Amino acid sequence: MRISKSNHSQKITPFLWFDSQAEEAARFYTSVFPKSKILKIARCTGEPAKKIGMSDGAIITVEFEIEGQKFLALNGGPAFKFNEAVSFVVNCKTQAEVDKYWGRLSAGGEKRQCGWLKDKFGVFWQVVPTVLVELLSGKDTAKAERVMSAMLQMTKLNIKTLKEAAR
Repeated sequence: MRISKSNHSQKITPFLWFDSQAEEAARFYTSVFPKSKILKIARCTGEPAKKIGMSDGAIITVEFEIEGQKFLALNGGPAFKFNEAVSFVVNCKTQAEVDKYWGRLSAGGEKRQCGWLKDKFGVFWQVVPTVLVELLSGKDTAKAERVMSAMLQMTKLNIKTLKEAAR
C-alpha cells in the first residue's frame, strides 16, 4: 500500500466510508463547493491489495478539501452505510446560496424535511441559511415558535418565508 506523507495541520478530519465511490464522491463534492480540491489519492498495491480483496493499484483513499476543511474518503466496501446520525451543515448567507447547494447536493438523492437531504452517495447534509439561528434564538419564544413551525413545513429552507414567520 502506498500512502504519501501528509502535512496535517488539521487536528480532526471527517473520514467517510464509501463502498467503492470514494474518488467519484470527492470529485463531486469538490465540484459543488468553491475553494475545493483533491489533495491526495492513495492506491492499494501488491500483497496488501490481495489481502483485502482489492485489485492491484485500486484506489483505497482520497484526501480532499472543501472550503479549507479536509476530508478523507475510503473505498471500504459495503459493510457500512451513512445515516442521519452524522451530517454536514452548509451555512448559506443568501437564498441564492441555499438554492445552489440544495440543488447540487440533492440531485440524484433524497430531499428531506427542514433543509436536510441525502446526496446520491448516501451522505446527509443540512443546507441552512445563517439567519435561521438568529430567528430561532433570543427571548421572544413566540417568534422562535413561529419560525420553527414554518421551517417544519419546508424541505428546502426559504429565507423570506422564515423572516415572514418571525414578524
